[in-house]
Amino acid sequence: MVAAPLDRYTHPLSARYASREMERIFAPAFRFGTWRRLWLALAEAQRDAGLDIPAKAIRQMRDHLDDIDLDAAAEYERRFRHDVMAHIHLFGDAAPAARGILHLGATSAFVGDNTDLIQHREALTLVRDRTVATIRALARFAKTHRARPTLAYTHFQPAQPTTVGKRATLWIQDFILDLAEIEYRLGTLRLRGVRGTTGTQASFLQLFHGDHERVEALERDICRRLGFSGAYPVTGQTYPRKVDQALLATLAGVAASASRMAHDIRLLSHLREIEEPFEAEQVGSSAMPYKRNPMRSERICAVARHVIALAANPAQTAATQWLERTLDDSANKRLAVPDAYMATDAILILAENVGAGLRVNAGVVAANLATHLPFMVMEGVMMDAAAGGSDRQDAHERIRRHTLDAARRMAEGEDADLFASVAADDALRVSAAELREMARPEKLVGRAPEQVDEFLESHVAPTLARYAGAAREAGEVRV
Repeated sequence: MVAAPLDRYTHPLSARYASREMERIFAPAFRFGTWRRLWLALAEAQRDAGLDIPAKAIRQMRDHLDDIDLDAAAEYERRFRHDVMAHIHLFGDAAPAARGILHLGATSAFVGDNTDLIQHREALTLVRDRTVATIRALARFAKTHRARPTLAYTHFQPAQPTTVGKRATLWIQDFILDLAEIEYRLGTLRLRGVRGTTGTQASFLQLFHGDHERVEALERDICRRLGFSGAYPVTGQTYPRKVDQALLATLAGVAASASRMAHDIRLLSHLREIEEPFEAEQVGSSAMPYKRNPMRSERICAVARHVIALAANPAQTAATQWLERTLDDSANKRLAVPDAYMATDAILILAENVGAGLRVNAGVVAANLATHLPFMVMEGVMMDAAAGGSDRQDAHERIRRHTLDAARRMAEGEDADLFASVAADDALRVSAAELREMARPEKLVGRAPEQVDEFLESHVAPTLARYAGAAREAGEVRV
């Protein structure tokens, strides 16, 4: 790897966070190589439709799909101030027999927009696979801790017990909803197709002497060659910018799910109940050697914020398209779309890594729960008192006074001894032994373990089974 010049800006997503797989999709080799494949598909489809396209031209184009001289392309672009024309001339230099038929009937959006859609497909497929990997890692964690009681919170205040595994299913369900959205977007993604300057296909109709069927067949053939089921029904010069809006909104959904999980892990790390992976030589603080910060989860939240903010960008672009097109989308897309995908890629690499390496500090979990368990059983005491003939409102008031007094004693560092106080209240008719039995954690988690089992079996397992043969290696947590 060649180090970047020290006086040149380096994008952190590329330098620190995103995978090489995702970088490849947005690299010049992929983009301009796809342009050449589109020109080849156009020429082959035109030849098969009856146009006079020399076999030598096709052969030379095939032979030079990937030997792209970017320095020469830059020189052409300096002359023409037009990137597509620069690459038409460059490809013509490599395949001189094709020079006269390159880009025949097409406008710049033929290569630019169709390549954007191919990049969307490749990048979203990688995001899909990383989402599945994250679900798989979290499912193992949820199964392992399906029945481990833990204190649940509402408003980050102690509420009632749940299990560690049940809490993890909340994270998994978010990702499963994201996966369904990703699958829908991939299933409905189309090419721009061959539409000409304003989307009317007038240039192609002229090439085929007014034969509408041959124009339609040409577009179907090109879509087939590029692996798409079809093109968007109508376009202006560009494919609908609503597509970018929808796709980046989908990525923002993934980022929101990962951020929600990471925020939970950060809170639980503060309580010392859960720890994310921490390597043998990892340093938590330059000043405080004892620190063990949840830096992976913090990074997820930080990068997710970027993806969520980016979702507004293509929405603004879609909202301000002029008639058949305007060019203020072009520079914008070069920034927003790759950033959104590379950032989402980085987030999911971290999410899988964290999910696979989460450590539960069982003793801390049990101790935190035990501190609050006496308060958790008080609703049951009230219900039993009412069922035994006591006035429900009187029981409520008595328990309210006992619990508030116990909470005050806890806050002052004294022994709360709530059970002794309640047991001494004859009107509530419950003994300390009965209270201790009611406070067994496994009795207070409801159907949480069973919910984990049912969720993993009914929803997660079928999802993972669909992708059983498509697993990728885990992405590298680079820094």
